[in-house]
This record gives sequence, C-alpha cells and structure tokens, in this order.
Amino acid sequence: MTVSSEDASDVPPRKKRSRRVRPYALTGGRTRTSHQLLVETLVSVPQYDPALSDALMPESRTLYERARSQASIAELSAALNQPLGVVRVLISDLASEGALFIHPTAHAYQHDMHVLERILDGLKRLPV
Repeated sequence: MTVSSEDASDVPPRKKRSRRVRPYALTGGRTRTSHQLLVETLVSVPQYDPALSDALMPESRTLYERARSQASIAELSAALNQPLGVVRVLISDLASEGALFIHPTAHAYQHDMHVLERILDGLKRLPV
C-alpha cells in the first residue's frame, strides 16, 4: 500500500528531541549529596578502572575521566556544561562507590588549631 502525498500531509510533523538530558533525569530528582562538596572542592581518581568507566552513564563517565587529573567541582561543572547541583550529586555518587577521592578543603580544617598553626607557620616562612 502506498501513501499519496495528500495522505502524508495529514500526518503531523515529528518534533525533534532535545539531545540535552534534563538535570533531574541525571540525578533522579535528587538535590542533596552525601558529601560536602564546595565549588572549590578537588576530586581525583585514586585508581582508574576502565571497566567501571565503560559501565557509567555518559555524564558520570566524563566526570570520572576528567577527574583522572585532579579537578575542582567548578571545573567539572564547566566541562560538562551542567549545573553545579547536578555535578555535586553525580560526584557524590561516584565517591560513595569509591571511584573518586574527595580532597579535604580548608573548611574541613576550620576548627583544627594544629592545622591552622601549621598553615600560619608556612605562610610566615614564605619569602616576601
């Protein structure tokens, strides 16, 4: 059976699907993370696993691959062109699996007087 050109005009044109996946689809609607991830928080891959990389969603795979060399949450967000909140959730998931290491920030040491004293001593030793 052939379709005449008259019948084809009755069919509504298909809308093109967006290639960009909505952020809530990537995070499953989650906005909270199980790790404190500031914009400046650095992450890295302690031991690269190619099989794990192949099993990840494309966005998580990109984060995992880019974190092979230490990167901040802000850098990863820019690289993926995704909101910080989405990147934080995906990074937190990878860290919970042990795939990423979250480096402590100065915020983590704000109440540790020993660390603060060491930082101050180091700053005093810097050449002026």
